[in-house]
Amino acid sequence: MDCCHWKGVTCNQDGWVIHLLLPSKGLKGGISLTSLGNLTHLTHLNLSHNSLYGSLQTQFFLSLNRLKILDLSYNLLSEELPLSLPSNNIRKLDLSSNHFYGAIPSSFFHQASNLISFNVSNNTFTGYVPPSICLHASPFLRILDFSSNEFSGNLAPGLGECFELQIFHAGHNNLSGLLPEDIYNATKLEEISLPLNSLHGAVSDKIVNLTDLAILDLDFNNFGGELPLKMGKLSKLKVVILDFNNFEGALPSSLMNCTNLVELRLGSNNLEGDISKLDFSRLSQLTKLDLWYNNFTGTVPVSLYSCRSLKAIRLTRNHLEGQIQAEILSLKSLSFLSLGYNRFTNLTGAMKILMSCKSLHVLLLTGSFKGEGIPTDDDMVDFDGFHNLLFLSLARSDLIGQIPVWLSKLKNLEILQLGFNQITGPIPSWLGTLPRLFYISLPNNRISGEFPKQLCRLPRLLYEPISSQAEQYEIELPVYGRIVTTRTFPSQKLAFYRAWIDVANNNIVGDIPTEIDQLYLLRGLVLSSNNFSGIIPDEISYLKYLEILDLSTNHLSGIIPSSLTSLNFLKYFNASYNNLEGPIPTGTQLQSFNASAFEGNPKLCGAPLPKKCGQNKSIDADNKNNKDMDNGLHHLPWFYVFAALGFILGFWGVCGSLIINKTWRYAYFQFTDNLQDRFYVMVTVCINTMKRRLRS
Repeated sequence: MDCCHWKGVTCNQDGWVIHLLLPSKGLKGGISLTSLGNLTHLTHLNLSHNSLYGSLQTQFFLSLNRLKILDLSYNLLSEELPLSLPSNNIRKLDLSSNHFYGAIPSSFFHQASNLISFNVSNNTFTGYVPPSICLHASPFLRILDFSSNEFSGNLAPGLGECFELQIFHAGHNNLSGLLPEDIYNATKLEEISLPLNSLHGAVSDKIVNLTDLAILDLDFNNFGGELPLKMGKLSKLKVVILDFNNFEGALPSSLMNCTNLVELRLGSNNLEGDISKLDFSRLSQLTKLDLWYNNFTGTVPVSLYSCRSLKAIRLTRNHLEGQIQAEILSLKSLSFLSLGYNRFTNLTGAMKILMSCKSLHVLLLTGSFKGEGIPTDDDMVDFDGFHNLLFLSLARSDLIGQIPVWLSKLKNLEILQLGFNQITGPIPSWLGTLPRLFYISLPNNRISGEFPKQLCRLPRLLYEPISSQAEQYEIELPVYGRIVTTRTFPSQKLAFYRAWIDVANNNIVGDIPTEIDQLYLLRGLVLSSNNFSGIIPDEISYLKYLEILDLSTNHLSGIIPSSLTSLNFLKYFNASYNNLEGPIPTGTQLQSFNASAFEGNPKLCGAPLPKKCGQNKSIDADNKNNKDMDNGLHHLPWFYVFAALGFILGFWGVCGSLIINKTWRYAYFQFTDNLQDRFYVMVTVCINTMKRRLRS
């Protein structure tokens, strides 16, 4: 059979195989030199997205010396690269997403005179980014991708010699030092992406030489100084991502001339100035504006409402003030709005306006509108809005009032954060009816009443959904915690948030409902610092995916159910400062938690507590003893109580009459004298009977 007719195989006119393209074919095993070595006319080889393993040997290239395109990406290949690339015909080499390691020899590129694209991203290469690549490689080299490895040290000069270089990626490494000055000589550069390194220094004014630059991504580094004043000359700029650096000073007004800007992300720096004075109206293509965690002042720029393509605005953690204006409704595509930790006022007015943003999916007002009231049902009369809202945060604002009923109309809501306010009243039972809700955060309020049983029937937590918006929808900007301490990108999917109920630090009373077992998919349950009483229900053990369980600082009693040992995913457990008793269930991860998770329960014993349990003592034995006492001695006090009451009533009924009536008194004493001997006999018999009962 002629192999030239096989799928993925292309032959030339003479019948020689020149293209072998077999990506994603489920291939396994090593690369066979005996098989491929016979394809001496091969120019294109694509074996990407398979499960090939082994090393890349020099002989491989020697036998395929006509090879121009080699794509072995997304396999399991490993070991170090050969000392050199023997074939000078190679134009595109893609070894990304494998397990190669070690340093890339500088000699590897000595014969790469025709190399145009070199991609070794997502491996574990170490050492320096090869400084000689632009000295020995093709003058037509356009793409260099060293990202997601373990390269370290400085970026050595030499990139400026790649005069045709268009794309330079080296993010997610351990690079340090300054950005080499000669990089600004590579005037054809369109993309510079160096995130998640430790590079420092200023961005030179020479960056204006890179007139074709469209993407500048330097986030999660230590760059500082002021942004170049003439950045606006880079008219082709589309994406500027400089988050998590130390840039300072004012935002250059010239940036407003970059009319092709699609994303402008300058969060977590030390930038300052009145942003209301900037004119954003020319940025008609801007879809994302992220200026969070800076020192900007003023109000939300009115000119921003002219950017009709805007999908995401984040101005969190600045010093902005004023009120939300109705003009924001002109942003028909706005799906992400985060204005937290500013000094905005009139929350009710803001919510009345924003509820008409039909595309809004994420609304984060955390830490703003301090001390105001939660918009009441009377404030939101005829409420009809937020139809597509998935994520709402009004946390950390000291808001007063109760959880309003109008929230029950948010049928697409998945995440609700109302913690750290002054909310009073009970947890409304209708929360348990919201069909998509899976994350409820209500800690540090003044909520009272019992934990509603209806909350144990949250539809999203009852069973595995076939598909959900939380798994599919990707929010426009990553949501960071209060303080970012890790150099990793958080997920932009709502599924990053795990199923969660947190009502800590409130005034909730009553038992933990046994219906809690219906929340099958729950990952975190935090009930600490309330007034829960009763026992820890066995039904918690049905929450097989539970990772966090905090029951501390309540009034729970009884034993720790042994069934909790079946919670195999439990990472955090705290039952301290309750009235629990008996041994801590043994032989499970409960012993792996710190003793502080159990302290404040004087009657608890066993590891990890230092208090040992008594020998031959068990909960069953204790229960048996309790039963015996109920059937025996525990009845005796009641006998004496009733006997005493009878005596008191009889004594005063008789003696009182004798004191009042003299004739009765004489008759009574005569009668008692006759019965005295008989009475002593009866008392003696009774005492002996009681003693026998006590011994038995």
